[in-house]
Amino acid sequence: MLATLIAGAVVFPLSAAAQPEIPAPPPAALAPVTAATLDEAYAANRANAAEASRMAAAHGDTRRAAADDSFAAPSRQLLTFDGRGEGEAVEVFGDLATADHIAVLVPGSDTSLDTYDRFRATALALRDQLARASPKGTGTAVVAWLGYETPGTISATVTTTGRAEQAAPELREFIREMRSVVGREAQVSLLCHSYGSVVCARAAAGLDVDDIVLVGSPGTGADTAADLRTRARVWAARGADDWVANVPHVSTDLFGTTVGFGTDPISPAFGARVFAAGHGGHSDYFAPGSASLANLARIVLAETSEVTHA
Repeated sequence: MLATLIAGAVVFPLSAAAQPEIPAPPPAALAPVTAATLDEAYAANRANAAEASRMAAAHGDTRRAAADDSFAAPSRQLLTFDGRGEGEAVEVFGDLATADHIAVLVPGSDTSLDTYDRFRATALALRDQLARASPKGTGTAVVAWLGYETPGTISATVTTTGRAEQAAPELREFIREMRSVVGREAQVSLLCHSYGSVVCARAAAGLDVDDIVLVGSPGTGADTAADLRTRARVWAARGADDWVANVPHVSTDLFGTTVGFGTDPISPAFGARVFAAGHGGHSDYFAPGSASLANLARIVLAETSEVTHA
């Protein structure tokens, strides 16, 4: 199986290279965003998405044109947008400038502009849960961070830390820039799903966040939570019906590439704070009414004593 995956690392990129690129403009050139310039940034990125939609339509890619056009809607709050390739976008739900509790969602495999709606649905579900659970006067915001090229679920890249290594500096820089908008006092929680947990682990050292939450994680590439070298509280959960439980928690060197992610994050050996995720599957952590969503909201709101445990 491992040999097949490594072979795929060669075949899939060559196949992808044969595909014509979808044309799109470069990202909007913006000065560093501040609380005062958020609306300006949102407008510039919507305009960029509208131009990307026109270019994709002219290219004959109606699917991407429709996806890009949805980002251009007046209600969308885009901190970044890049329509090139698989695409990247960072979207805000809520008033980021006044929020004192902020959740940043980091997605796993097969997330791109073409599949973004399902990632957006998780952010909306969390936003709604926070609105219901927040004490009066508490400001909250959710940020959907698609700031890296995610691996395909059926690919060699999803079994290695390569994409995560590339994404980690981008995530660190985003959190640094976001702190200049929200200030040092805001509570920031990083919610990392599936392969996104590998990204968060690679970025963890020195990351200015209060919580790192690993859900549906195949492992992080670290042996223990302490190895992440973070001051943040480290949490982990897995639903009872999540297929990722069947992923071998091993790490091995194959042809100079490290395959696998090591220790199970919900195991006592890893040392995370394990919380209840209910009976859901791999895609159910943000399902409305679920135990996992309720606990995620409690973590974001710093109600740590209210979190239920597995």
